[in-house]
Amino acid sequence: EEAPAPGVGKHLRRKIGEAAVRLAQTANYEGAGTIEFLLDPKGKFYFLEANARVQVEHPVTEMLTGVDIVHEQIRAAAGEQLSYEQGAVWFNGHAIECRILAVDSANEFAPSPGRITEWVPPIGPGVRVDTGVTTGSVVPEYYDPMIAKVICWGKDRPSAIARMEAALHMMRVDGIRTIIPFHLRILGNRFFRDGQVDTTFLPRRMA
Repeated sequence: EEAPAPGVGKHLRRKIGEAAVRLAQTANYEGAGTIEFLLDPKGKFYFLEANARVQVEHPVTEMLTGVDIVHEQIRAAAGEQLSYEQGAVWFNGHAIECRILAVDSANEFAPSPGRITEWVPPIGPGVRVDTGVTTGSVVPEYYDPMIAKVICWGKDRPSAIARMEAALHMMRVDGIRTIIPFHLRILGNRFFRDGQVDTTFLPRRMA
């Protein structure tokens, strides 16, 4: 995941945001949530779904805006006012998130359960890692295979991509296989780097 979305200009982003707010207001919705849209090649967008929860990809918004969404969700649930007015929320730079899954991307993304014998997460400016595992943790064959999220911020999209590449090369996960090599392939793909990404990207550009 990344933000801002490549190929979506300020005017279109504003229209999508306004549509999301209208939907939430119409439903009298309060609290953190996500409203998703699909965008066609002509710039028209269509409602896809609404999720009444904080989603996996929320850190890209946090890195981009400096707003702690989970903290604000708790304040809202407690009946308190948010810490920010909308006008005080600004985009700064670009953020990318890679979900680190315990799967073998060289074997049709087959699950790779087992014990993590070494865990070395990336560190550095603009790098964030959300995880619940460490050296010695056991990844079961059940449930979601996600073991971590790596989020990188840069002053612009190219620098965010470069920082993510460096972070994933720095990261070490032994004992199981992960999706990291596949993420690195995507990050190095020229179409991805040019922002030419849509729902057909993987079969068309990565097959």
